[in-house]
Amino acid sequence: MNAQFKKGVLELLVLLIINQNDEYGYSLIKKISNQMSISEGTVYPILKRLVQDQYVSTYQKPSAEGPIRKYYHITDAGKEKLIQLKSDWHEFAGIIDFFIKESGEI
Repeated sequence: MNAQFKKGVLELLVLLIINQNDEYGYSLIKKISNQMSISEGTVYPILKRLVQDQYVSTYQKPSAEGPIRKYYHITDAGKEKLIQLKSDWHEFAGIIDFFIKESGEI
């Protein structure tokens, strides 16, 4: 999959996943990696920016498998951002679909 396509949608994917359940970084990476190939170094800067923008908050929780984990929780502002990103995605996908249909491609 094109790297620029992935880069453009990772923020949306991260918010979609965290909106369902609080997650720690590695679990997010695994969930996304089950569907497409990404590197760990791609997700952590997105998480950092989401925290700085107050779309996501963090808390720490002990882990039975090792050190304390930092969990990410979507904020009310993050839920509003998620609604906007989903709307943007649907609009963008509709435009792409239009041009694919116009070109005669399936």
